[in-house]
Amino acid sequence: FGSLLDICLITQIITGLLLAMHYTADTSLAFSSVAHMCRDVQFGWLIRNLHANGASLFFMCIYLHIGRGLYYGSYLNKETWNIGIILLLALMATAFVGYVLPWGQMSFWGATVITNLFSAIPYIGQTLVEWAWGGFSVDNPTLT
Repeated sequence: FGSLLDICLITQIITGLLLAMHYTADTSLAFSSVAHMCRDVQFGWLIRNLHANGASLFFMCIYLHIGRGLYYGSYLNKETWNIGIILLLALMATAFVGYVLPWGQMSFWGATVITNLFSAIPYIGQTLVEWAWGGFSVDNPTLT
């Protein structure tokens, strides 16, 4: 699964950079820029679909890789296993940021729902949410 993960990661980076070249972060233009990518950019629809579906394939390969490690008892090698856990958490944080960045569609709602899960933590939850957002809500000027 290591080589599949490499191929998926390289594809994600390349397609993400190509999509970022045409994306506009302004809330009033974000949807139009995505429509422009799919309609006017040569093979833009393919790049967008490769990026979206490549992320799912990447996470499936990650989970199969972890499952194989569990099956063969790799968790007994604590240093390697702990580094793998750190890499998995970093990967999920990166995926969250990649999900939040395309502002102006469903991402504001998704980011709000996911970060509001912090409020379920006793005693410090509300403070964590306000710290993460800088207040109760964030608007366009914080992104541009």
